Amino acid sequence: MTASLALDLRQVSKSFGSFTALKSIDLQIATGELVCFLGPSGCGKTTLLRIIAGLEPQTSGSIFQNQRDISHLPPAQRDYGIVFQSYALFPNLTVADNVAYGLVNRKAQREAIAQRVTELLALVGLPGSQAKYPAQLSGGQQQRIALARALATSPGLLLLDEPLSALDAVVRVRLRQEIRELQKRLGVTTILVTHDQEEALSMADRIVVMNHGVIEQVGTPLQIYREPASAFVADFVGAVNVLPARVQGGQLQLGQFSLPQAGADRHTQAYLRPEDVVLASGDDFAFDAAVEKIEFLGAHCHVHVRSAALPEALRISLGFNALGQHAVAVGSSLRLQLLVDRVRVF
Repeated sequence: MTASLALDLRQVSKSFGSFTALKSIDLQIATGELVCFLGPSGCGKTTLLRIIAGLEPQTSGSIFQNQRDISHLPPAQRDYGIVFQSYALFPNLTVADNVAYGLVNRKAQREAIAQRVTELLALVGLPGSQAKYPAQLSGGQQQRIALARALATSPGLLLLDEPLSALDAVVRVRLRQEIRELQKRLGVTTILVTHDQEEALSMADRIVVMNHGVIEQVGTPLQIYREPASAFVADFVGAVNVLPARVQGGQLQLGQFSLPQAGADRHTQAYLRPEDVVLASGDDFAFDAAVEKIEFLGAHCHVHVRSAALPEALRISLGFNALGQHAVAVGSSLRLQLLVDRVRVF
């Protein structure tokens, strides 16, 4: 183990009776990293976070934090702060008392506690709110207080269990930017559990994509999006077109197109992101398509097109301005081009 390793999970498994929630999880997290556990409901991501926190015992496997074996330590003896989806603030305590809760339990001096609370409230953008109660705050403000409370004891590890999912979209986007900036400034190693792909892609240094209790892929947001390791990752992270294809004689037959593809002859599926089909600038892998539907999404649109060159309809991504420049409308025709190096086959 290297000294820069904040967390090392070795063959961690968890069973509930005959149901296996986690299967032999191996994962290393570096000091100062923000790592997202991403996956659908029931994939095991929250169970894994609870095991790291000591709130749930693992059935087998070991956990090391900063080279210390914490596999069987109670939560109070593990070095972390945690923020839950539900805020979990004490409604009968003031903001100051909520933030100071962990410091009081550690019997810190009263003056030091007051100074630390003042520092933290300024850090999370709520200076002067010591005397307020949680019910007087908005959801976003309550989550900031929960974050301040988790950071009060200067933990070596920050655990965030879907902390933004109860907030509305605008607050969620703003707060995830603030959390990321704060995490970078403090350099605290952080694990974020989420089912929100955009949240993971925009915040994480690395993403751990989970499904049915196993890790499908670990990588940077760009690696996860551009180089998915499995059909599940390609389909779960971001929008994708899935087209029937065939590998034959070292070539991938995709509609009227042939692309180099190693492997045995087989029927398969080709995966292609909407932005990887572009307005044609040449003749290579170009084709004509008819516009069937336009989904307006603000700055960009998803345009559904159909072509005799491909076996199924495609969803492509065009900027809003490009629609006007090329007079894109339902029933119009477009000259498009496949970015063939972006095609993935599983």
